[in-house]
Amino acid sequence: MLLVSLAHRLRNRRKELGLTQKGLARKAGVSQRFMWELEQGTANISIERLSEITAALQIPLSEIFRGIGVNGQVMLSLVGLRGAGKSTIGKILAFNLGIQFLELDQLIVEEAGMSLEKLFASGGIELYREAESQTLQKLFRYGKPMILATGGSLVTDVQNWTRLRDYSRTVWLQASAESHLQRVYKQGDWRPMRGFENAIEDVNRILQERYPLYSQADCIMDTDQLSIEKAVEQLEVFYRQDI
Repeated sequence: MLLVSLAHRLRNRRKELGLTQKGLARKAGVSQRFMWELEQGTANISIERLSEITAALQIPLSEIFRGIGVNGQVMLSLVGLRGAGKSTIGKILAFNLGIQFLELDQLIVEEAGMSLEKLFASGGIELYREAESQTLQKLFRYGKPMILATGGSLVTDVQNWTRLRDYSRTVWLQASAESHLQRVYKQGDWRPMRGFENAIEDVNRILQERYPLYSQADCIMDTDQLSIEKAVEQLEVFYRQDI
């Protein structure tokens, strides 16, 4: 599975540069036959030889492996604030792809043996981040394809956000502050209003602060502009690029 995932990435990158298999083989110093086998996912390749090919493709070696988990399985992680559509879109996407859908916060609750409220009451954000980190590491070792819906603040933890981008393909489900609030209110969740005189201003502030972080995702999808069905359709295409 790993060789197949690598094959897709190498072929897609070659086409982006407008190179033929023959042209890339010449630049990388390998035979055209070897390049054909590599893009079929049937050629065993050393790291040294792969680095020569990625150099010819003008892409870092680490980028070729980014987001490919154990056994070459692809994990797709959805990020964004509450109300972005992570659970709604994620569940439908996972169903269509025939893979597992998981919610990180629910896994943290199960791992910790307590609710998020009790977790924060016991050790604050530090304990939550520790539990988040441990849960993510277990998922990375899981080695099966999945769609993961993450907590809205995960991107603010440098270590966990970096690891997530290294071990999975990430998608920011973007929306306006108004849309975020309307969606969570519709779900009966009034937490965003508690303690704030102007919830819209607060959500806008959070979005502005996290914009540089969310923008580091591999894919950005504006859920204000797309229906749920269209968003799922586009994410299916994005996911299948790596399998």
